[in-house]
Amino acid sequence: MKSANLCWGQRYIWLRHHQLPPEARHETHIVLKFKLPDGLPVARIRSVLSYLVRRHESLRTTFHLDGGLDPQQRVNPPAALPVLVVTTERDGTPTPAEVMDRLVVTEFDLAGEWPVRACVITTGGAARQLVLVLNHLAFDAWSVDRLEREIKALGASSRPAAFEPVRHQPLDLARFEASQTGEQRERSLRYWRDEIATLPADPFGAVRRHRDGPAANGATLTSPELLATCRHLATEHRVWPSLIHLAAYTLLLAAYTRHQTVSLMALTGNRESGPFKEAMTCLFTPTLLTVGCHDDPSFTALLRRATTALEQARSHSHVPYDELVELVAVEGFRRGRPVGTGTELNFVSQPSRRCHARRGQFSWNPPPLDWAHSGADLSFRITEWQDAAVVTFNAASSVMSAEDLQRFLRGYEAVLAAHQEPGADLRVSDVVRMIGWAPPERAERTVATGSELVDLDEVERVLLGHHAVGSAKVWAQPGGELVAHVHAERPLTPSQLRTHFLGRMYDHHSVRCPDRFRVHHGAASVEGDGRTVEPKYEEQVPATTEAERVLVAVVRAANELDEVDLADSYPTAGGRVLRLPLVLAMLRDRGWHGIALDHLASARPLRAVAGLLTPTAGLAGAAADQTAS
Repeated sequence: MKSANLCWGQRYIWLRHHQLPPEARHETHIVLKFKLPDGLPVARIRSVLSYLVRRHESLRTTFHLDGGLDPQQRVNPPAALPVLVVTTERDGTPTPAEVMDRLVVTEFDLAGEWPVRACVITTGGAARQLVLVLNHLAFDAWSVDRLEREIKALGASSRPAAFEPVRHQPLDLARFEASQTGEQRERSLRYWRDEIATLPADPFGAVRRHRDGPAANGATLTSPELLATCRHLATEHRVWPSLIHLAAYTLLLAAYTRHQTVSLMALTGNRESGPFKEAMTCLFTPTLLTVGCHDDPSFTALLRRATTALEQARSHSHVPYDELVELVAVEGFRRGRPVGTGTELNFVSQPSRRCHARRGQFSWNPPPLDWAHSGADLSFRITEWQDAAVVTFNAASSVMSAEDLQRFLRGYEAVLAAHQEPGADLRVSDVVRMIGWAPPERAERTVATGSELVDLDEVERVLLGHHAVGSAKVWAQPGGELVAHVHAERPLTPSQLRTHFLGRMYDHHSVRCPDRFRVHHGAASVEGDGRTVEPKYEEQVPATTEAERVLVAVVRAANELDEVDLADSYPTAGGRVLRLPLVLAMLRDRGWHGIALDHLASARPLRAVAGLLTPTAGLAGAAADQTAS
């Protein structure tokens, strides 16, 4: 059985699959529906699908954790694809709706199930519709389109269709990517380290709030006018329509957040060039973009800046997504505050298909509760059909209310329409006035440190969450340095406080770890930055718990590390983000649960993560035995 490591484009979906709880993993599934020609027998459909399974290795690929430390894709031998047949007749069998609900919602068994499920719906014994449920690990928009075209070509003729040979399979691409080492890769890594160092810690820091109601809201804007507007502007500025949307989204984000820098993950197809651009698999990956907005830029200026940022990102694309996650987490550990992009932008072009929209329409979607588990703040997807542009917008309630979501979507359309007027070039401040967003509310003791806002009261609350802290006072020095004055009820060191803070800061907004701690306990006092352990106080560190011992053993084994410091985060300790599903599986095997992938792919110290672990009932004894061995 042929195998290779995951392709770079598969890694984002691999991590997202394992980040979502099992009941929400269908959020990444792709559903295709084909209306079948009259008289097409089910046997012909089975034959077509079996032929495609032989032709494309991706349709019979499974994904495994047991082939070593890194996850692997394995190509299974050709075989008939199982096809479920369900009738619309009321004959006591499950209805098509019931069957489809099960096929769509049930998560894929990555190691035991091929990435495609097939169902034929019949009426009176005649096949009427073919439905495919696809695993996103094996498909992106380009490969879905290719699969659809081949199915239609094969099903439309009784004679075998003539296709060009498949020149490259996904395993060829994976092996090519594995060979990408040397100076080009190091240059890309240096670029991304420098770029991530400029990221705003929290692009939504000024607007992030706790809100009642659903965890997220979602809506869709369907607009023939928006399609025409963007095509007109793309022609006028001599750019692709996707760049018009990128600039407009950046403009709206800058107006909404009032931040000097907009950062986002643009989901790019990565099929523009390269020897394996026609590989039938998932090639798309998030591309990190940062666009400066400090000088109240206009739409045209943002179009230039966003275009340059995208070109720079693509020229340094020799780093897979999981390694960017590691760099972001390491940067958060260095700064002592969560660092993230918070928003995803996806542009899909379907110029040969119609969505049959006759007029513009805004509609609310059911709250995207499954999507909310992904950890993103916003998801903005633009699909340009032949007859309309459709924008689907999901927003976490913590960063955007339902009312502001609607104003954002309608404002997006209005801002682009305004640029059809000769000489129009709206600035960020113009958009603020046009949409009518009120200035973000600030807490009473909010201070600016550089371009970031810090709520000193929240910082003090995090410190007071430590069981040994009796009181805490935090203030900002003229240069922006944060100083914490702490009275402890028992011996406590700055390094212990820093470890505590980095573990708890994700539960608060607008916080940053103090740069210096002054800790008093009785007549004794100690001062430091918390980044180094104070030898004089080492004996006062609490004894290592069973959860800490298990976590250290698993992190070491999964990453082949000699030593692991509990004061480090998983990435700073040398842990690979791509191996986190293996880490979680090893913890479950040893009888521990309670953490998710994002707890480790962060700046949280391992000691804080271990505090979240819970022994699984009935397995704690076995866990202790395994750890001891």
